[in-house]
Amino acid sequence: MNSELKLTDDGSHTLFVPEIDECYHSSHGAVQESRHIFIEAGLKQCQKDEICVLEVGFGTGLNGFLALLEAERSGKKIHYIALEKYPVDVEKAILLNYPKLIDSEKQDIFNLLHTSTWNEPIEITPYFTLHKIETDFTQYFHSQPYDVVFFDAFSPEKQTEMWSVEQFGKVYESCNFGAVLTTYCAKGMVRRAMQDAGFKVERLPGPPGKREILRGVKAP
Repeated sequence: MNSELKLTDDGSHTLFVPEIDECYHSSHGAVQESRHIFIEAGLKQCQKDEICVLEVGFGTGLNGFLALLEAERSGKKIHYIALEKYPVDVEKAILLNYPKLIDSEKQDIFNLLHTSTWNEPIEITPYFTLHKIETDFTQYFHSQPYDVVFFDAFSPEKQTEMWSVEQFGKVYESCNFGAVLTTYCAKGMVRRAMQDAGFKVERLPGPPGKREILRGVKAP
């Protein structure tokens, strides 16, 4: 999909996709949104020393970059599996200003997230292994046991098929007990789909510009 570079309110970039009239992140701030939803409400809730993360939609690589930095900070090892049907052009991805805003010394690491080979696990750092898979999420067979899920697909209005009970159910069955799934979308239909799939769901305060987000847990 063609995309255009745009600034959000916290000074970080996002990409706008004219074809579906939607951005990859909140216009109120890409970095603050990703940190709030996927790192603070998601990844940091997992107490394991070795964590398997599933990201639904690799996109700009921002969630992966923040997860990598958290792995280095905490000393935990993360196996990061990202499913993406429409990879962002590498030339455009490396223009994104996330390293400049977050950690300028990690520019090469951020670039490597995008330039590394698809469809095979790549050790990016001793703490972070990336496995980008170019695939249609709705057709993917989940064979890994997940501890954390970043559900970051485009909105249900744009990709209805991604947010179904069936798809949440496939993820649920592949999750370890205690696994956490977070998403920016707090619509009632999404909450009900997560619950019907088996997740115990709670509403949490959202980042600036968003009232609520959802977090699901696979209870023992």
